[in-house]
Amino acid sequence: MDASASPDPRTDDVSAVYDPWSPGFVADPYPAYATLRAAGRVHWHGPARQWLVPHHADVSALLRDRRLGRTYTHRFSHEEFGREAPPAAYEPFHTLNDHGLLDLEGADHARIRRLVSTAFTPRTVEELAPTVRRLAAELVGRLVAEGGGDLQALVAEPLPVAVIAEMLGIPAQDEERGMLRPWSAAICGMFELNPSQDTARRAVRASVEFSAYLRELIARRRREPGDDLISSLVAVEGLTEQETVSTCVLLLNAGHEATVNTTVNGWWTLLREGVRPDPEKLSTAVEELLRYDTPLQMFERWVLDDIELGGTVIPRGSEVALLLGSANRDPARFGPTADRLDLTRADNPHVTFGAGIHYCLGAPLARLELTAVFAELLRRAPGLRLAAEPVRRPGYVIRGFEELLVEV
Repeated sequence: MDASASPDPRTDDVSAVYDPWSPGFVADPYPAYATLRAAGRVHWHGPARQWLVPHHADVSALLRDRRLGRTYTHRFSHEEFGREAPPAAYEPFHTLNDHGLLDLEGADHARIRRLVSTAFTPRTVEELAPTVRRLAAELVGRLVAEGGGDLQALVAEPLPVAVIAEMLGIPAQDEERGMLRPWSAAICGMFELNPSQDTARRAVRASVEFSAYLRELIARRRREPGDDLISSLVAVEGLTEQETVSTCVLLLNAGHEATVNTTVNGWWTLLREGVRPDPEKLSTAVEELLRYDTPLQMFERWVLDDIELGGTVIPRGSEVALLLGSANRDPARFGPTADRLDLTRADNPHVTFGAGIHYCLGAPLARLELTAVFAELLRRAPGLRLAAEPVRRPGYVIRGFEELLVEV
C-alpha cells in the first residue's frame, strides 16, 4: 500500500473520536483515548495522515523499535520515502531542527548524545540542586509577597529557563536572555499537528534570531572559554557549529517544556481535586503528576521498515503517532485506577520522558526542578487556591495553559 494513501475511511478513520483541533478534545482527551484503546491497537487518522497507537505496551515497545525513526533522511531521500521536501521558506527552521539531537538518528545521534550526556549525569544534576532550590525559593517568595498572580509566568517558566541558561552560559546581562522563552515557544509551535503558515513564519523568524545570537555567543566562547556547556561543546573536535547551535536550542526547548507544563497542569489538578502531596513523598507524587496529565501528549515516528501491529501492516513511509497521554492512562498497565490521581502510586512506569535512544536526557533535571518548586509552594503557600478558571492553549501535542491565576 502507498504510505501516503489513506485506508478505507469508512472502516479505519477515527476522526469522529480523535479530533486534536477541537477545544473540547484538547481540554480533556482522555475519554477519547479510552475509546481508542477499546477499539484496537492501531487506528488510521485521516486528517493528520497518521497511524495512532494508544496502548502502553505498544507505545513503550515502539519507542525502542529501530524500524521507526524521528527522521528518515539518514536512509532515504524525500522522493524515495514518498514524501515532499519541506518548503524552501521553512529552511531556517528545518536546518536548526534537523541537526538537533532529538531529530538525529544513527551515528550522528550516538556521537552528539555521548558528548552532551556528560552535562546530565546524576552527579552533575546533583551539583545543580542548590541553585535550583535557591531559584525556586526566590520565585515562590515573590509570588507569596505579591499575594498571588500567574503561577506560570512568575514561577513555572522562569525556573527551568534560568537553569538551562546558566548551564549553557548565557550571560544574565544579555538582553537576548529575555527572548529565550518566546523563541522557544515559537519554535515549538511547529511540533503541533498541521501547523499554520503563521506558525511556520514565527518559527522561522525565531530560528533565525536564536541561531544568530548563539553563533555570536559561540564566537565569544572561542575567544574566552568559560565553565559552561557552550564552552565545552566549542572545545569538542568533530562537532560542527550548526550541531552546537541546534544542540543548545534543543536543550532549551526540551529542557523546560516538561517542567513548565507539569508544574502548571499539576497544580491545576491538585487545586481542582482539593488534594496536596505529602512533602515526605514528593518524588512519588511528581511521578504521578507526570503520568496523570502528560505534558507531551503525542510523539511522532516515521516507519523506516514495514511493521505489523495487531494484524495491521503499517508500511514504510507512514507516520506513527505514539499517544503518550493514552499510554499513561492504560488500565492494562496501571490497573483499574488508571484514570484516578493517586499521589502515592508506587508502580508507575509512565512514558512521559519517552524511551529508547531518544529517552529525555534532561529527565533527572526536570525531576529536580519539579520537586524543588512543588516543595517550595507546599511550604510557603499552603493555602494556594485558584483565582480564575484557566484557559487551555489551543495546541494538543504540548499540553498547557495560557496562564494559571492563583491567590495565596
